[in-house]
Order: sequence, then structure tokens, then C-alpha cells
Amino acid sequence: MKGTVLIIGAGGVGSVAAHKCAMNLDVFKKIHLASRSSAKPNAIKKDVKKRWGVDITTHVVDADKTKEVVALINKVKPEILINLALPYQDLAVMDACIAAKTNYIDTANYEHPDKAHFEYKEQWARHGAFKKAGIMGVLGAGFDPGVTNAFIAYIAKKYFDKIKYVDILDANAGSHGKSFATNFNPEINIREVTQEVKDWNKGKWVKTPAIMEKGSVHFTFNYPVAGKHESYLLFHEEMESLVKNFPTVERMRFWMTFGENYLTHLRVMESIGISRIDPVMFEGRPIIPIQFLKALLPDPASLATGYSGKAVIGCIVTGVKNGKESTKYIYNVCDHAQCFREVGSQAVSYTAGVPPVIAAMMVMKGIWKGKGVFNVEQLDPEPFLNTLAKNGLPYKVVNYKPLPAKIG
Repeated sequence: MKGTVLIIGAGGVGSVAAHKCAMNLDVFKKIHLASRSSAKPNAIKKDVKKRWGVDITTHVVDADKTKEVVALINKVKPEILINLALPYQDLAVMDACIAAKTNYIDTANYEHPDKAHFEYKEQWARHGAFKKAGIMGVLGAGFDPGVTNAFIAYIAKKYFDKIKYVDILDANAGSHGKSFATNFNPEINIREVTQEVKDWNKGKWVKTPAIMEKGSVHFTFNYPVAGKHESYLLFHEEMESLVKNFPTVERMRFWMTFGENYLTHLRVMESIGISRIDPVMFEGRPIIPIQFLKALLPDPASLATGYSGKAVIGCIVTGVKNGKESTKYIYNVCDHAQCFREVGSQAVSYTAGVPPVIAAMMVMKGIWKGKGVFNVEQLDPEPFLNTLAKNGLPYKVVNYKPLPAKIG
């Protein structure tokens, strides 16, 4: 139905998305929110009503079960589905959208539950099925991936004939006051940052140790507003699609800030096995240690109260225009406390939750068109970024200098 949106996932990111949909009733006329249980969607429903006077409808669904998702889609009849469930569930939800012929948005690429590894292969393989169903899927439409992809596409479109070097830098320079906590789903976060690192250099992936291991690559970067922070080389999912869609790129790296306290906790968890993703026997039944750890750690949504400081995410892009090489830095600064005042979230949830809503707008308004599955950089970045700026995530472009080819 025109103007109807179904959001699956009611964590911190799902909460932000529900609020932002409610703030844009000219586009999202009917808002549905679903999760595995009713408690979180109902709490979000209450908060949305209190802040914006908007009624949303909540549902219970198991996103692992395609048939359940199909049944919910057929009941709600959404124009678009925003998938903010776990990355393990992407394929099941995508298959439901194919069956029900419903447009699809997600923020993180598929990750197999039994292996700490993510890639787009299985999602890209559904391009033909989406095309045959006559629907559009937009993959990785969070901030990174998502807005970072649009940043690079925007810089390429506005300033360069070709781009050569890309460094994506993500800094959370905020403080939540906890001895250890993750800013999004602990299970996904820990799996992501403990993987082997890869960066793109001259047509191939170069491997280096994980961030908490000896030999990890890191350096101090002076972030706008946030100041100097130690930034570690990571493999991040947007790199896989970006090197495919921008074949002139010679070097691409992703950097994220981590404090020594965070790294120390990671090393301890790795050494005692509490971050393992394979089952172990406990009192006669199998448990997965990282899922038990998740239950012990603070809910990321709970960190918003009292969170202070900034999150700064951007891209340093070097390219060539009319034979002349130059470098641009495009970035966003997001304030934790301001996010809490607006929608009751912290900045990491905010930066992940607003972009998929804007991506959904682009599809629903017919600005982004196509049948099949697409990564954000394949679509027009300007209307997306301009609408994003009006919805709380503005960007700035400045002249800059390229980072050194050799770091660490």
C-alpha cells in the first residue's frame, strides 16, 4: 500500500528508524514495527506516540523464518520493508520480499551464523530473483556501509574523472561511562572487529592481524571536532562493493577508533573463550559463548542516557580531474547528547538508523529506481545526502591531503 512501511528489528537502530518515519508522515503514512517479541516494539510505540503523537502498529515475527515474514508482509502490505534484524537473517527476509514482491532495504550484509565472515555474494546472487519479481533491493544502507558509499559516489561525481585512493575513517569519540560496552549488537560488533583485517592495494586484498593482535596496523588521526584518536585498520563490508563499482581505485582502507580499555577486554575475552561462536556444552546442553556474553553486556540502546561526545565518520578521497590530482575529505559529525534529546538514542544507533529511512524515501518517491539489488554507490548520491542532511545528518566537504601509502 502506498506510504506503508514495515520495519523488522526493534533494537536501538530500529527505534531510531521508527521515530524518523514518524517524523516524515508525508512519506510514511502507515508505520509497522516487528520483532521476535512484543516488549521492545511496544516500548518504541509508546515513545513514538509520546514524542510525535503518531500511532505505529507492532507485530511479532521470527525473521529467521521466511514463511512468517511472508505472512506478515501479506497482512501489512507494505510498499517497502526496512530490515534492521540481525545480519544472519538477511537472506530469509530477502527471500520473503521476493515471494511477496516487496521492495527491500537493509543496513548490513549477510553474515553466516557459524562463521565470523561477511560478504555480499549470496545477496548479489538474488539480483535476478528481485528483477524477476519487479522489486528493488538496496543493500547496506546504514552509515558505514551506506552513507560512506554515497560520500564516495558524491565526491566521484562532483570532483573527479576517476578516484585513486580512499580512506574511510570512523571515530566514536563519545563516553558512555561503562567499563565495557558495545555501541551496537554485542555479538555482531565483537565478531566484526575480531576478524582478520583486509585492505585493498593494487588490485588485491592484503591481510594483516586483527585489531587486538600483535602486528595490527594503527595510527593517530586528528578528527574534525573530536580531536586525535588512535585508529585501527579493519576490513569493513562497504569495501567489497566499492572496489567492484569503482574499478579505478588503487588503494582502499577502513579505519576505526578503539581505546586501550576496549582492546584489553577483547584480548581477555578471546583468551578465555567467551567470544567463541561455536557451541560448547554447559550443564548438559550446548550454548554459544558469545550469545551468553551478549546477555551479560549492556543493551546498546541503554547507553543513550548520559552519553556524551561526538561520532565522526567520513572519507578521504584522492582522485584526478583533467589530469590534476587532488584530495577531498567528506564527513559528518554527530552528537550523542543531541541524538538522545531528539529520539532517545545514542549517536551510533542514530547514524545507523536514519539512513535506511532516507533510502526508503528515495525508493518510495521514485528517485531511486531499478529492479534487482543495488549497493548505495550505484544510485544517485545527491538527493539521498541532501535529504539526509535535512533529517539530522549533514555533511561537509573540505580540501585535504592524502594519507600516507604506508602506515604502521
